[in-house]
Amino acid sequence: MESRRRTALRFFERKLKCDFTSIDLLDQALSHSSFVNETGKEPCRDNEGLEFLGDAVLGMVVSHYLYDRFPSYPPGEYSALRAALVNKSALAQCAKEISLGKYLKLGRGEEISNGRERDSVLANALEAVIGAMFLDRGLDATREFVLRLISPWVERFASEKVRVDCKSLLQVITQERFKTLPEYRIVSETGPEHKRKFEVELLVKGKVYGRGIGNSKKAAEQLAAQEALHKLEES
Repeated sequence: MESRRRTALRFFERKLKCDFTSIDLLDQALSHSSFVNETGKEPCRDNEGLEFLGDAVLGMVVSHYLYDRFPSYPPGEYSALRAALVNKSALAQCAKEISLGKYLKLGRGEEISNGRERDSVLANALEAVIGAMFLDRGLDATREFVLRLISPWVERFASEKVRVDCKSLLQVITQERFKTLPEYRIVSETGPEHKRKFEVELLVKGKVYGRGIGNSKKAAEQLAAQEALHKLEES
């Protein structure tokens, strides 16, 4: 590895507050597939495998933390809060806070199309860094890094009693995963005019992912979205 690149990565380590035993592993975590495809050198590997590993480690660390921090939450609330913390937009914001984009290795096309600022590229690279950290330093160091990133966001939810807007969050996630928006459909309206009950089901590409019953359509839709988030987290 060229000395200039190694120096830059050592500086990035200080931002991460984690010294890598293998600086090459960190370099791989920051190597986008477009760079590897254009380089064409056999030893050069992209970050997609590390991203897969990092996604699993991130989900486990965040789930454990939320379980400890909010022991009385029902499963749907855990899923909603976890999804709020680890969706592409949130991860990209975390990546920007540590200037991750500055250290990415991108192909010419990605560079020209502003890949260093694209949420999907940044979020995937952050997950790859987490995967590399797990392989290099183990779970304890990785957990410490992840919690430094997400715990301020969690504490904001707790201290300000902010409720996750499940409908907005689900919209982000279905666009990321399915390239479409969720659809809400009223199944039934019951009760007298002054005390109506609405039952709503939520569909994504025609498949029902959640149902909710509330005193207003909005409340029922939020509950349906919360159930859908839980199902999507499990799938």
